[in-house]
Amino acid sequence: MNSERPRLDPAVAAVRLAVRTHLARARDEGVLADGNLVLVALSGGADSLALAAATAFEAPKQGLLAGAVVVDHALQAGSEAVAERASRQAAALGLAPVVVDRVAVGTAGGPEAAAREARHASIARVAASEWSPLVLLGHTLDDQAETVLLGLLRGSGPDSLSGMAPLVRPDRPGPSLGRPMLGLRRATTRQACAAAGLVPWDDPQNEDPAFTRVRVRSALMPVLERELGTGVPEALARTADQLREDAAALDHFAEEMAEDLAEHSEAGISLSVPGLAANPPALRQRLVRLAVEGEFGVTLSRTQTLEVCRLVTDWHGQGPITLPGVTATRVGDRVLFAAGQAQPGR
Repeated sequence: MNSERPRLDPAVAAVRLAVRTHLARARDEGVLADGNLVLVALSGGADSLALAAATAFEAPKQGLLAGAVVVDHALQAGSEAVAERASRQAAALGLAPVVVDRVAVGTAGGPEAAAREARHASIARVAASEWSPLVLLGHTLDDQAETVLLGLLRGSGPDSLSGMAPLVRPDRPGPSLGRPMLGLRRATTRQACAAAGLVPWDDPQNEDPAFTRVRVRSALMPVLERELGTGVPEALARTADQLREDAAALDHFAEEMAEDLAEHSEAGISLSVPGLAANPPALRQRLVRLAVEGEFGVTLSRTQTLEVCRLVTDWHGQGPITLPGVTATRVGDRVLFAAGQAQPGR
């Protein structure tokens, strides 16, 4: 009689290892503690289904609970049945609780951005109601590569090209977001599902060329790999890692400098013009973005940031610059940021 244990499929092992490592890191960084509930954002697709199976296996080994949140975007006929199917699969894997949340998707920013915003709001809401400090997302190395490539095509700066971070802690109340599988290819998650006998749902929108990301995935990436050789997604993902490290270092320096350059007042916050001018453009721009985001919760675009920086490097008496909910004004040797209309002369 053969008593040997069946060999674990390499794809299943790879996903489990990624989840195990990620949960341990989240513990080390103080995101998780014994008995906490980890939620998996489950769509029913191969990526999130493989993640759900691995989390159901690994979380209890680390003294954690594991559940799932299934967001029904209600954008396609039969979406309710798809969500119900995913919830049944989650329960069969041993995940509990399993929460299905049906959302209304708006139109602001286009269909992809609107669906993403509704999904993230739903995830945060469910995590809060279930007291979960960490929600795991099923993004893979392929998703990371596509994100970097989209950033390049849009002419985005280093922050966008840094791609998606493996672990994001919130700057406001809400759960941390984890992406354990950024080092795994999409083919690995599909193989993990097949090996475990899990049947994923294939979203027809993932084949719809109306979406930019789909065109990058189905048309542009294959051309790059054919013309440049294999390894393009891995190279793009490595680029994201390197840029994210550089961006973190610059942000750290900017935060240290901001303490010396910034002054708070009833009107808002101001930055020293000589202090800004003494720094290289990369740090100067970060100081401006950091001040506005920290004080008003507004994230400036690169164009808006450069326009504000002209008050430092190319000021000829021009008036206030209107930003989303904020006004930037040159007042003597300071740039004043105030909610609404700034008051020159202060």
